[in-house]
Amino acid sequence: MKQPTGRGEIWLQQLSGGAARMSGLCPSVQVADGEVNGEAARFIAVVPDADNHYPRAAKGEVGLLEGWTLAKVVNETVAEDAAKTDKRLIVAVIDVPSQAYGRREEAFGIHQALAAAAGAYAEARLAGHVVIGLIVGKAMSGAFLAHGYQANRLIAFNDSGVLIHAMGKEAAARITLRSVEALEKLAQTIPPMAYDIKNYHKLGLLEALLDIRQPDAPDAADVAQVQQALAAAVAAARRDPGLQCRLQAENRRSSAMVRERLRSLW
Repeated sequence: MKQPTGRGEIWLQQLSGGAARMSGLCPSVQVADGEVNGEAARFIAVVPDADNHYPRAAKGEVGLLEGWTLAKVVNETVAEDAAKTDKRLIVAVIDVPSQAYGRREEAFGIHQALAAAAGAYAEARLAGHVVIGLIVGKAMSGAFLAHGYQANRLIAFNDSGVLIHAMGKEAAARITLRSVEALEKLAQTIPPMAYDIKNYHKLGLLEALLDIRQPDAPDAADVAQVQQALAAAVAAARRDPGLQCRLQAENRRSSAMVRERLRSLW
């Protein structure tokens, strides 16, 4: 087996115990079956593919092939387990720098491909599969929405290599008519503007923030720590399978209040 090319592939390999990858998929989507706390689990990662048919998706971005392949894998998992009481866990291993931006991607309907992936994860959650998003690297823009954001619970590494945002800093600076430096200064006082994982954690969207000693070359202790966090997240998701947990943080109080008032009116 070739050496892993990024954190997504590294952690998929570690968590699945080096299990064989599912065949018949595009090279940039890797799937392996393993276990979490003795339960059957399917691990899914988007990884770099230098020979990607679409060059805009060569560095781990989620593009046309990736979106449709994610949807195919998740939908097939749901169909295969439809009659089972013990449905497989689905773990999205997340290290995605962006959606794939390109003229061909737009013309061929990347919005549909990514929507299909997001919809498949949501359908899996609603069908009784516990879906966990494990953020080991970047989780940016539409790529994160398509791969992992629909999870019952999100876990992330407390590491400088972990970044989460709707768009890259340079693009955000252009949109807001600021310099990157000014944007970074503003982010120090407004958590949703920030890119680092600690500020994202303040938004109440994470089940756990893990201090991993060697995220790029994990040892047995690192893997065991993540396995324990996954098991705890699965248990939490079973106690409360909805997404209301994301509104429990103190600084999400206004969001919760708006939802309650809208619900009372409707």
